[in-house]
Amino acid sequence: MSTLEIKDLHVSVATEDGPKEILKGVDLTIRAGETHAIMGPNGSGKSTLAYAIAGHPKYEVTSGEVLLDGQDVLGMTVDERARAGLFLAMQYPVEVPGVSTANFLRAAATAIRGESPKLRTWVKEVKSAMSDLDIDPDFAERNVNEGFSGGEKKRHEVLQLALLKPKFAVLDETDSGLDVDALRVVSEGVNRYRAGGDTGVLLITHYTRILQHITPDVVHVFAGGRIVESGGPELAEELEKTGYVRFTGSAADTAVAEATV
Repeated sequence: MSTLEIKDLHVSVATEDGPKEILKGVDLTIRAGETHAIMGPNGSGKSTLAYAIAGHPKYEVTSGEVLLDGQDVLGMTVDERARAGLFLAMQYPVEVPGVSTANFLRAAATAIRGESPKLRTWVKEVKSAMSDLDIDPDFAERNVNEGFSGGEKKRHEVLQLALLKPKFAVLDETDSGLDVDALRVVSEGVNRYRAGGDTGVLLITHYTRILQHITPDVVHVFAGGRIVESGGPELAEELEKTGYVRFTGSAADTAVAEATV
């Protein structure tokens, strides 16, 4: 059974005034078959955790460990992390002009699987996955995310998830910018990925609406760069009613955090 372990992780980012510590000792273990949700106000470090796991060069890990099945993830390049079984669905997926979605997906699958998928079976695989996500087949010939709506970009992220089948998926606010129908379709895609039972999900979100479709095993509250409380799905329901005031100190502090991007 695969395991993703985060141990006392500290991460800083460069600013005009020097390094600023964002993550201040994160401890988290996710096992295959589990879904963990991280909730917290803007500015608390949730997305920093996602990008640090994925290897974004903007974020410097100053201490701590990230282990995938006992292997040191932090010593890997970004592409090595992907081949090892890590996947990041970005909050703001980027456009890739000049690269068709079809070519991008096949190149990604080739890199992950170690060999190029057989064309006939690959085409069927892609068409089936696109159908599940209500993606127009014509999108395969369009450049990656270029001219896509917010919902279309998020569906494309989940399409990659379905085709690449990583060991662990980090979903950074996948629900942001989605209308009710798109949220349902995207959530169903994530649930199909989870159904295999040998994968794990780290779901980062502000709101409980996606948790009405994707039921987490554990909910963690993130504040001040660390996990300050953990519980079951009922914790998310409490946060929906009371917000983050008791974790941030005051309503004014919460308002400041929410205004920080």
